[in-house]
Amino acid sequence: MRHFFVPCLRLLSGTARNARDCLPALQSQFQLTEAEMEEMVPSGTRTRVFDRADWALFHLMRAGLLDRPERGVYRTSQDGKRLLDSGVSALTLAQLKGMPAYVAALSALEEDAPEVSGVARAEGELPGPDQSPEEQIARAHAELDAALQAELMELVIGLHPVRFERLIIDLLNAMGYGAGELAKSMLTKASGDGGIDGIIHEDALGLDAVYIQAKRYAPGSNVGRPAIQQFVGSLTGEGATKGVFVTTSDFSGEARAYLGKVQHRIVLINGAELARLMIRHGVGVRPRSTYVIKGVDEDYFAEVSGL
Repeated sequence: MRHFFVPCLRLLSGTARNARDCLPALQSQFQLTEAEMEEMVPSGTRTRVFDRADWALFHLMRAGLLDRPERGVYRTSQDGKRLLDSGVSALTLAQLKGMPAYVAALSALEEDAPEVSGVARAEGELPGPDQSPEEQIARAHAELDAALQAELMELVIGLHPVRFERLIIDLLNAMGYGAGELAKSMLTKASGDGGIDGIIHEDALGLDAVYIQAKRYAPGSNVGRPAIQQFVGSLTGEGATKGVFVTTSDFSGEARAYLGKVQHRIVLINGAELARLMIRHGVGVRPRSTYVIKGVDEDYFAEVSGL
């Protein structure tokens, strides 16, 4: 985002009127491909380039370098023009926040809501100065998810084997197998299961069954081809064609390659994917805090101005 400050300021002193008008010139200046121009932010609501340009305009205006004569229209202010005339080639967010207009804006904000101002000041200290606030939130969310995945795997590996098998049944139910009804799933006996740990109906009517194998292995102890071959043999013995093999570790390359040689439809879920699925479907986790990012609804205001 910091790289966009001066280019946007210069463009808005010419014919550009808003962040969207700046995009073609930004694409040319930074030699961005069409794929990079179309890349979306994590929320999927806007492109990453537009998001960064839009936030650049926000900070420039707060620093007093832009004026907004009307809704959706920005112009480089007299202070902004003087800065451009000085030959400035780059600006950082920290430099903008040190400008008198920005300091005054934060002071006014502190009087109204001290906790909000504290967040605004801390924002400049977050990693990734090129990232917009939404991207910073997404990054923090990814870091929290990674820590949660690691914590989940530690707990899962410590489960009793039968409890682990029940966890896999619970997860598949949460994913919609068996129409989400626990009654449409079952664990096999703890011993003599013939390589099958559980069975769950694929649909609400029970027209097809998915057989389950669940193995708790320590990280680094990958499931090899022999274990997959045994599972395929168990499916064949049951007259089954579909299965899910879950492990807390991973699968060897030979194990994955072997599946391409059999007619059975088998899905392999390793520890990393297991943790992601548990988080996504709410198994063994619960929400602590929820944040909703809101933005201006331009369509709403367009309708109002058209009256």
